[in-house]
Amino acid sequence: MPGSDSLSSLGRAHSSARKGLARAAVRDMRARAPSAPGRVRAPLSVAEHVSAGDFVRALAKGLLVIESFDTASPSMTLSQVAKKTGLSRGTARRLLLTLVELRYAGFDGKYFDLQPRALKLGFAYLHSRNLWQLSQAYMAQLVERVHESCSIAVLDDSEIVYVARVPTATRIMSINLGIGTRLPAFATSMGRVLLGGLSASALSRLLEQLSPLPQYTPKTVTEPTALLREIDVARKQGWALVDQELETGLRSIAVPIVNGSTHPVAALNIGTQASRWPILKLTQEVLPLLKQTAGSISMLLEASGERSSAAKNQR
Repeated sequence: MPGSDSLSSLGRAHSSARKGLARAAVRDMRARAPSAPGRVRAPLSVAEHVSAGDFVRALAKGLLVIESFDTASPSMTLSQVAKKTGLSRGTARRLLLTLVELRYAGFDGKYFDLQPRALKLGFAYLHSRNLWQLSQAYMAQLVERVHESCSIAVLDDSEIVYVARVPTATRIMSINLGIGTRLPAFATSMGRVLLGGLSASALSRLLEQLSPLPQYTPKTVTEPTALLREIDVARKQGWALVDQELETGLRSIAVPIVNGSTHPVAALNIGTQASRWPILKLTQEVLPLLKQTAGSISMLLEASGERSSAAKNQR
């Protein structure tokens, strides 16, 4: 397993469910820190498709404040929020007090923290896409056959976000996985399947923003050319297997979930401990079942008329 420092770093990169779900509303603005206090720039995807006059910076700043709370900083003072977001103290104060008034945040006289109401932001996304709830039946059947955890994730910038999960009693990672959990796309099987659906230009921009890539384990592929090769293989063969690149002892295999076209709008995976499933056995016994399940969910997706913004990012 990775050392305590690497796990701590990895844990900070993984948002809690409420932070992860809230971030579904705005791309990772914190990763693109404001160039000056109080100045929030539109994410790249917004800047490309929305005029400056249509981008509401006040809303973006409010979401940025919500996103600043995470597992490493579950509660913060006004000064800490201002420093973390790059906003002025005055702006941060007004936004925080507004969130308190709306019951999205709490305040004890010194520290601010998020309240359960903040979960409504993320669950609005999940409830508006009933597909993920309907998929649980197919996933449960797969878990019953292979006795390993099954998950569905979508791509959000450089991370995957878990939107559905059927776990088993056996824990496979050092952190808890659940709805809203975020993991780095480049080092996960679902992430590589989804990155394979991006255009070459979009993928290049993304990797450039992430450079240098973090080394989670001795097996993590961080060299850009080698990573692009792995993503290309996943795209061509229609599945990806990642062996102990995110965490030592963790092995996972994933396939795409597509809409009416061939573009992946989500990914389905099975995660297991490397000691239980040799790679050959995983590809021979689990992969066919995984493809079958993804096919059933894809048909459900097409029948429901669901569309994902992921398809728009192909351009």
